[in-house]
Amino acid sequence: MGKAGIPIGMAHDRIPDSHRDLLEAEVATLATVGEDGYPQVSEVWFLTEGDQIAISLNTSRQKTKNLRTEPACALLILDLANPYRYLEIRGTADLAPDDDYEFADKVGAKYGGADLREHDGPGDRRVVVRIVPARVNAVNMRG
Repeated sequence: MGKAGIPIGMAHDRIPDSHRDLLEAEVATLATVGEDGYPQVSEVWFLTEGDQIAISLNTSRQKTKNLRTEPACALLILDLANPYRYLEIRGTADLAPDDDYEFADKVGAKYGGADLREHDGPGDRRVVVRIVPARVNAVNMRG
């Protein structure tokens, strides 16, 4: 409990109904661990698959390289209307090839028909990163 008995967060193994609306957010913040042991934070587009968050990443990006080396990661989705409310998902990244851009096209459809190929250079490839939750923290400091 926070000040005045206000619940500040509850740990879950799945995304609770109280915070499912945040899964419609425009972006999430992905935290990965670099080779030097320091965290790297990036804003990412995402889709929800049940209680997993899925992201399309380019294999040449640092966050992808980090996840290949150390799959432990965290994802934060902030309620922009109430920044005292957020969803934190800690878990393990599972990477799978998306050579045909099937998943990347689904992500692009969520974001107004964006073509993720425009973000890739010649010879770049895409992967689907699914975050398998180990701990889900649903926080609302304003109760």
